[in-house]
Amino acid sequence: MTAAARLADIRHRIARAERTAGRPAGSVTLVAVSKTFGADDVRDVIAAGQRVFGENRVQEAQAKWPHLKAETDGIELHLIGPLQSNKTAEAVALFDVIHTVDRDKIAAAIAAEGVKQGRLPRLFVQVNTGLEEQKAGIDPREAAAFVERCRTEHGLAIEGLMCIPPAEDAPGPHFALLAKLGKDVGVSGLSMGMSSDFEIAIGLGATHVRVGSALFGGRG
Repeated sequence: MTAAARLADIRHRIARAERTAGRPAGSVTLVAVSKTFGADDVRDVIAAGQRVFGENRVQEAQAKWPHLKAETDGIELHLIGPLQSNKTAEAVALFDVIHTVDRDKIAAAIAAEGVKQGRLPRLFVQVNTGLEEQKAGIDPREAAAFVERCRTEHGLAIEGLMCIPPAEDAPGPHFALLAKLGKDVGVSGLSMGMSSDFEIAIGLGATHVRVGSALFGGRG
């Protein structure tokens, strides 16, 4: 399949999942995960009409996206991988949305860079719903307090929550937990669901789904 055909198929599946869940058409944003793919692969997807993209690493995005953004108006770039504090300045400058705020050190660094640069990306807090030691994200039991600190101590507006369920688990309970936490902390955004499970996520309230392999194909 061509990039255009794959994109059309995913958009159709998103629209069908929205209808099935009784949600308004267009209520879910497709974040095309372009990590590890080169600029030419991304250009094919841009040419097919996609404007929202996700990257895992700041350094990789810096090498790829300034040129692509200059070529096409309306590109929105999301950081969906862990943010190291020494990359905060670059992340704030380049990304429009950061999905992976998960500790006070990062929140403080983002706030400081926002003041320095006069711009602030939209922000999601990453929640480690599976309590996996090797995975980033705040403990679900600490999420409400952390979001409150982001707001009151760091002066950050938190738009939503994000999660990556454990690979071996059924994703539904993790998505349901994130949706509950979102209501508890008063945010409207829910970044959840990837290539294999985004329709389940939409049924449970996802506002952003992060789709890579189903759109770009397998990674080498």
